[in-house]
Amino acid sequence: MSEKVLLILVDGMRPDSLEKSGHPFIEEMKAKGSFTLDAQTVMPSVTLPCHMSLFLSVPPERHGILDNIYTPQVRPISGLCEQLSANKKTCGFFHNWSELQDVARPGSLAYSCFISGEAYTYEATNKMLTDQAIKYINEQLPDFTFLYLGLVDVIGHKYGWMSDEYIQSVYDSWVCIEKAACAVPEDYTIIVTSDHGGHDRNHGTNKPDDMTIPLFVKGKSFAPGTFIPYANIIDIAPTITKLLGVESNVDWEGKCLV
Repeated sequence: MSEKVLLILVDGMRPDSLEKSGHPFIEEMKAKGSFTLDAQTVMPSVTLPCHMSLFLSVPPERHGILDNIYTPQVRPISGLCEQLSANKKTCGFFHNWSELQDVARPGSLAYSCFISGEAYTYEATNKMLTDQAIKYINEQLPDFTFLYLGLVDVIGHKYGWMSDEYIQSVYDSWVCIEKAACAVPEDYTIIVTSDHGGHDRNHGTNKPDDMTIPLFVKGKSFAPGTFIPYANIIDIAPTITKLLGVESNVDWEGKCLV
């Protein structure tokens, strides 16, 4: 395999919010790709630990990040972008939450774009980052691009998970997802997921509402309309390296979903 991948992550997006949001592109992703509404994240179900586990393909007890404060690893593990960069693959990184800057080491990225959600609002920066990612992909054709959309988590904390405002933020995020997925070259595999769910105005527990995440994958290696069984957030990195024709790191614990 030697494909190109766009990974879009919507922070704090619960699977049961998708039907309520009613965005039509969700059903299109189901029909044209593989999916599950029952993938699992890691504990603690907190944003930075979950992202570290996604990119390093190990649980938090191995990478050592247990809250939203980054500390250097005692026994460093090469993450997704480092593994791809070492194999001459180009990586782009787009986000509106500054704490994600340590998920990928700067030297592993061909391009990085941070636009502060606090300065411009997350509603605005979700759209700005989507446009920037589309422009970068179409001009540079990178092997792997990560697009992080932080609005949903912010609205969940402010108004509550599954509130009307939260459901609207999920819909608005899928507007960005559809725009990006339809604007990039057809040979890109599109992955859409989340880092964790939430309940009331919080997350971080082992409750199913916090631990269950959606996962959609549309690309030539995935059969349309099929269910992905037993998926975990740590499975995403080895799946991406497989799609790009790169070996997984020997330290990774996730399984390939291809």
